[in-house]
Amino acid sequence: MPKWITKPAKYNNAEDMGKIISEYFEECEANKEIPSVTGLAYALNMSRQGLMNYENCLSGGNLKELNNDTKAEIVNIIKRAKHFIEYCYEQSLFNQGKTTGAIFTLKNNYGWVDKQEIVNSSSNNIENMTQDEIEKRLKELEE
Repeated sequence: MPKWITKPAKYNNAEDMGKIISEYFEECEANKEIPSVTGLAYALNMSRQGLMNYENCLSGGNLKELNNDTKAEIVNIIKRAKHFIEYCYEQSLFNQGKTTGAIFTLKNNYGWVDKQEIVNSSSNNIENMTQDEIEKRLKELEE
């Protein structure tokens, strides 16, 4: 008998997950709550990390007993649910005075940033200059 045995999948198809996800979103709406990824995982009776494992099952080697078509359906339903949650967070940014939590989760869970990125596309980029050009430019700046 092998030393490590993986647990069987809690969900063998996307339809079962989809029903629970829909119920979770309906419950959130009825209670005027903003859905969350952790809340979604809780509704599915798993940890947040467990939900991420399901989402990454095609590349992570999880859910080995399921075929790739079933895995793809599960991945798609989770991604769609997470997109809806992101949409809800984004909408909550327009509620005055209640944006800090939405900003936090959008930055930490969805890759949002609030920094300016400056791209220098000029040919004066130091990486493209010869030593003589650099020295000439330094002299110009000193004047």
